[in-house]
Amino acid sequence: MRRILILGGTTEARRLAERLGERRDVAATVSLAGRTRTPAAYPVPVRIGGFGGAQGLARYLTRERVDAIIDATHPYAAIISANAAAAAAATRIPLLALRRAPWTPLPADRWIEVADTAAAVDALGEAPRRVFLTLGKTELGMFARAPQHHYLVRSVEPVDPPLAVPHAAYVTGRGPFTEMDDRALLIAHTIDVIVAKNSGGTATYGKIAAARSLGLPIILLRRPALPEVPTVEAIEDVMIWLDHAVALRGV
Repeated sequence: MRRILILGGTTEARRLAERLGERRDVAATVSLAGRTRTPAAYPVPVRIGGFGGAQGLARYLTRERVDAIIDATHPYAAIISANAAAAAAATRIPLLALRRAPWTPLPADRWIEVADTAAAVDALGEAPRRVFLTLGKTELGMFARAPQHHYLVRSVEPVDPPLAVPHAAYVTGRGPFTEMDDRALLIAHTIDVIVAKNSGGTATYGKIAAARSLGLPIILLRRPALPEVPTVEAIEDVMIWLDHAVALRGV
């Protein structure tokens, strides 16, 4: 039986775990960073928390006799992806990244692409606006620099502590979100600009399509630079790669 480590936290990671959980020739474990207190259920064992950098991950891989690593983290999880690449190189354990393709704009889209969260705050401008924020907890605090805006924050779990601004409302939910639902949300809160990441995939594309239909601008954070490792976009390709990589490692 071969041991597979899935670096997870995405829909793709959960679906991959479901596929591997059906097999008797592999033992998969999913590793989650622990930022979400109530993560989605997985059909395989789950470990929570960091490894202690690339060296800590390398020690874990060696100690647990891992045969292959699948980096199925969020496209913006640049640190863990870099650590995975370094640990895989140090231990000579095969690594594959399962990454969603980024969204690409259509002619009617009004995208303002920025480098990071600080640039997104600046792009909002000085005049008060009604802003829909769909970012992670670590990025939200930056918007306290612009308290003149009215914010609607959507997150998987309640934002605690709340954003340090006088005007903020919160909604919680776990995707997928449809275009119809997001359109209704944007209209109900009279939103005039969205701030989001270019996450790719279908689960959160509803807001992109809704913004297009309403003619709203989107301030979109560019994806961070990620290590150059073998990469696929489909779970079927992961399964093919795993069969090949695990077989070679067993020789």
